[in-house]
Amino acid sequence: TGGKLITIEIDRYTHEQAVKNFKAAGLEKYIDARLGDAHKLVPELLGPFDFVFCDADKDWYKNYLDAVLPKLTVGGCFAAHNVTDYGFDQASGSRYRGAFRGGFGRGFGAGPWGYDFLQYARSLPNLDTKVLNLPGSHGLSVSYKIAEK
Repeated sequence: TGGKLITIEIDRYTHEQAVKNFKAAGLEKYIDARLGDAHKLVPELLGPFDFVFCDADKDWYKNYLDAVLPKLTVGGCFAAHNVTDYGFDQASGSRYRGAFRGGFGRGFGAGPWGYDFLQYARSLPNLDTKVLNLPGSHGLSVSYKIAEK
């Protein structure tokens, strides 16, 4: 179809492993694997995009969406991973907007950002946002661009 995948990884070792895997699978000509900080690289991407999958630092999801939304085609999709893990208080049995327990590294688990991101995405009139909650998952939001503005 002429499509291409762009991936951004900040960790050098993970990036190198991914590039090796892409080559081993014979896919390197279809994949533009970039090493760097997504905060800087995502706004520089030219687009257009039919599909964007975001599994990065959760507190920046809104920024990533804002950066790619003008470049997302109508009918295109912005999917964001780990958006519903606000936390769970075992003692009271209630959900709270806190960090994911047992996560690793910067930004793992939605914390309050997942909730805030969903509220923001759902407020945009040119997006139709749904959330998939499968057993054992931390939620995947799928936002379809239904109009330019």
